[in-house]
Amino acid sequence: MAHTPFSGLIPEDRLYCPEHDMWVQPQANGEVLIGATAFGIFLAGEIIAFTSKPKGAEVTRHRGMGTVECRKTVLAVHAPISFVLLEGNDAAEEQPRRVNDDPYGSGWMARARPSDWAAESGTLLDAAAYRAHILKIEPEARFG
Repeated sequence: MAHTPFSGLIPEDRLYCPEHDMWVQPQANGEVLIGATAFGIFLAGEIIAFTSKPKGAEVTRHRGMGTVECRKTVLAVHAPISFVLLEGNDAAEEQPRRVNDDPYGSGWMARARPSDWAAESGTLLDAAAYRAHILKIEPEARFG
């Protein structure tokens, strides 16, 4: 079967973790929203289940913040930053199709309070740098 290159969005209004293909969107109140990038979902395959850690969980950067089940495997969702989980996205757990169809909107995975934003935010990429990262892996990628 022929390879279909990645084609998707990488919004300008958030930061990206290239190690785990996750995004972080700072909020005006000091909280962040976190989710999987369209490219991460492309690599993993269709997500058929999502489970978040429980509210109040303290999650360290690069550690599991939940799991996703794809057609062939279950994967840990790795945190792009350290945080205290304020809430997981119950709607995405009930309807995991949201993660596939709207990863930057209704398919977010965590609302959180960063634990060390000052130190860890510098490890994240802006949208242009993340697109360049994707193109190294997937030279034929197209961004909508």
